[in-house]
Amino acid sequence: MAEGFFRKYAPVGYEPQSAGTRPVDTVNPLAIAVMSEIGIDISNHQSKVISDSMIKQSARIVNMGCMDKESCPAIFVQNVLDWGIPDPKGKPLDEVRKIRDLIEKKVIDLCKALE
Repeated sequence: MAEGFFRKYAPVGYEPQSAGTRPVDTVNPLAIAVMSEIGIDISNHQSKVISDSMIKQSARIVNMGCMDKESCPAIFVQNVLDWGIPDPKGKPLDEVRKIRDLIEKKVIDLCKALE
């Protein structure tokens, strides 16, 4: 969801790279649905494994909220924005909408700070 919002709101010259420590095969169908409700299509997004090069080449690094503290790269990287956003996996539709709206607010604030 954050990648979808960043693509919408990012200042010119910025490109999102969304990745995690344990990527899944498919994007959460509820995440796709709630983003579709507001006109953002993330159905073709694919989970990626975070890499050292991604971290080194990033202007900003945002930790959505690592579920696995032992393998979370954000705890080893300096200047990480830690949003502490809950994982939408297994949540009911209304909760996923609340998570979506929180992510949108955070991404808008981040984009304003990058201008």
